[in-house]
Amino acid sequence: MAKVKKIPQRMCVGCQEMKPKKQLIRIVRTPDDLVEIDPTGKKSGRGAYICPDLVCLNKALQGKRLDKALQRKISQELIADLRKGLARNE
Repeated sequence: MAKVKKIPQRMCVGCQEMKPKKQLIRIVRTPDDLVEIDPTGKKSGRGAYICPDLVCLNKALQGKRLDKALQRKISQELIADLRKGLARNE
């Protein structure tokens, strides 16, 4: 009997739903105190996950959930980069 491989689940900071890790975008605060988008999902540091959806991003920013998850204030440049990237995906 073959073992069923477990799919890692993460919670979106915007909609607060558990989803497979591969479907979410990781935002990381590196040990150097830089907040950036982590396309590989493997950078070291404190991470937060968000759905690739503008609605979830707006909810996360409005409730300051992204700031709380990363324990840092998110810069306007990163917010603009996230919005640009999400707008391209839709």
